[in-house]
Amino acid sequence: MDRREFSLTLARPLGTAKGTIGRREGDLIRLDAGAYGVGEATPLQGWTESLADCRVALDGAADAGDAALRAAVGADPHAPLADTPTSLTDALADAPAARHAVESAVLDARGRREGRPLAALLADDPATAVPVNGTVGDGSVTETVTAAREAVDDGFSCLKVKVGAGDLDRDVARLRAVREAVGDDVPLRADANAAWDRGTAEEAVEAFATLDLSYLEQPLSADDLSGHAALRGRGVGIALDETLATVSVRDVLDAEAADVLVLKPMALGGPARAHAVARRALGAGVDPLVTTTIDAAPARTAAVHVAAAIPDVRPCGLATAGALDSDLVPDPAPVESGTVAVPTGPGVAGDAFDDLF
Repeated sequence: MDRREFSLTLARPLGTAKGTIGRREGDLIRLDAGAYGVGEATPLQGWTESLADCRVALDGAADAGDAALRAAVGADPHAPLADTPTSLTDALADAPAARHAVESAVLDARGRREGRPLAALLADDPATAVPVNGTVGDGSVTETVTAAREAVDDGFSCLKVKVGAGDLDRDVARLRAVREAVGDDVPLRADANAAWDRGTAEEAVEAFATLDLSYLEQPLSADDLSGHAALRGRGVGIALDETLATVSVRDVLDAEAADVLVLKPMALGGPARAHAVARRALGAGVDPLVTTTIDAAPARTAAVHVAAAIPDVRPCGLATAGALDSDLVPDPAPVESGTVAVPTGPGVAGDAFDDLF
């Protein structure tokens, strides 16, 4: 297994509950199992293991040996690591970003060996294009409306507006102004990033219901399943994102805490794992959609395949390439007019990433 470290600068610093992030650092791996397979591990604090722990896990995966990796390439693509030696699975058990790299490389090699795109390994009839939402950051009413109009002009037919940075009345005014500016035909979402207590969240849902909001994402803290469950059925869907970094999908579904699950393959441990969660969500009547942890091109493209393998997937949060100042390679799956065409080459994107080694 070949390894390469990388570091990319963000176009703008990213503020998170864990601090401000200015760079995305990780590792690329490449394995040879009759065909090359490339995978990306880009840990994100608060979502995955640390960069140091990720690299320890990748070392453990390499120590498991080429035979274990080749066995994974030949396994069921819906769970390619399920029956591999424990030396491999144990090394990756608590390291979702490292596991993502290995699972992605295995599926990439499998697809290239068989001449099939990754999405076709996960689903019998995957989509050829995936709708994506435009994201509007925090700002004044005028700034928010300007950004929303620009996104619609760029072809985005669904918008997600960041809320929770200021007081609720300000956010209501911003969303009302966006709704008036873009009309009733553009679905609107709001993302609070766990900013509110239960009382504020209840007020928000009541106000947002009058604006025909598709869903409110992560209004409460990640572990407050009962609070999220109590917000459902009030005219605004409830989506969970940060919760999936700390709470099992089983517990979320058992608590009936969400109408929508926002899936990050990097944080869930790989494309096949994310697709398995999507299937489980659909079986429980919950809509899954796919986003990234602001990944480089290899992981971002793999996420596009995961989304394409979900039937009738809602607009996904895959328009994240612009968050990077530069990327490792030209984007194999760029956003155009609010959609992403799924790469048709074998594996993730044919040989698009081979020159990185």
